[in-house]
Amino acid sequence: MFIKRTAETTFRSLLRQYPIVAVTGPRQSGKTTLVRHACPDKPYVLLEDLDTRMFAHDDPRGFLAQFPDGAILDEVQRCPDLFSYLQGIVDQDQRPGLFVLTGSQQFSLHTGISQSLAGRVAILTLLPFSLNSLHGTKFEPESLAGLLWKGCYPPLYDRGYDPATWCGNYVRTYLERDVRQLINVRDLSTFQRFLRLCAGRCGQLVNLSSLAGDCGITHNTAKAWIAVLEASYILYLLQPHHKNFNKRLVKTPKLYFLDTGLAAWLLGIQKPEQLAQHPLYGALFETWVVSECLKARWHKAQEPNLYFWRDRSGHEVDILIDQGQQIIPLEIKAGQTIASDFLRPIKRWQELASDNAGRAVLVYGGRERQKRSDCDVVPWRQLHELEF
Repeated sequence: MFIKRTAETTFRSLLRQYPIVAVTGPRQSGKTTLVRHACPDKPYVLLEDLDTRMFAHDDPRGFLAQFPDGAILDEVQRCPDLFSYLQGIVDQDQRPGLFVLTGSQQFSLHTGISQSLAGRVAILTLLPFSLNSLHGTKFEPESLAGLLWKGCYPPLYDRGYDPATWCGNYVRTYLERDVRQLINVRDLSTFQRFLRLCAGRCGQLVNLSSLAGDCGITHNTAKAWIAVLEASYILYLLQPHHKNFNKRLVKTPKLYFLDTGLAAWLLGIQKPEQLAQHPLYGALFETWVVSECLKARWHKAQEPNLYFWRDRSGHEVDILIDQGQQIIPLEIKAGQTIASDFLRPIKRWQELASDNAGRAVLVYGGRERQKRSDCDVVPWRQLHELEF
């Protein structure tokens, strides 16, 4: 069953404007399905195929000459020499939507684009399904715990794979291979232990020394592995808001996974019933909200505008949505009932932010939507209705 992506409208719009559109994101996030559905008449070329890649590498001019009306070049970062030749083609033939590129590694793809295709290409980042994509389909989640445990990778929905088996294979067949391509990892068991330690720190400030010490690696190795996981769209580091409200602020980013199902598997959670009682249930819910906020931006080809705020005294707001003239504070609570102290951090921040503070939002694990005098209370099922 094809599930229409919220990013497809953005993708079609970019095709009408730019000669090249690049779609990037984690492996198995649906990039190929999206571009082939939107461009059914374009030739499709997978550069993971060895013979195809050798042809593109040995004779890039001859390879691209096969496609006078453009093509879809999948996993194009596997043949970086093509970027310079694509530049020459689109400089002469400036028809919009000529080539579509896809890639699953930020480093390689963005390097090629910035060196050869700057100003000629639009970039769309595609993460796994958003709640908005699943809303109204037969796959709409029945429970919050079930959604967090399963995650949102498309093969778990349109192919019906078992989440535990699929996540294990995903780590072994995709993640570890990508790691080997980017950096030299000799002991993959140590890397997988590092992954599990990261999952246990969802929603926490990044502490490279602690991660390195617990994993038995150096500080620099931990830093490099975090960078690789960011480049592969597995982790996201949420930055602290830069504005200083005359207080000493925490300057360290917070660590999140971009898919809660993968994080739950790494934590050893085998079924949704275990997750509901797990000590990291709240952290995984917070992780899911952050990932949904990122999808809302990236799927519109917009840069993230999300931050968090924490001072040295421990006062914290989970997310600040910077909309330019005002900043929206968003608090995240997994509980199904609303407690009075849920809004205390927001009120503290609003006092400091003064005129810059927009109307606050509380996203929680319950069902009832409320419009209070000082805050909009939004149940998790309606998160996709918010504007970011």
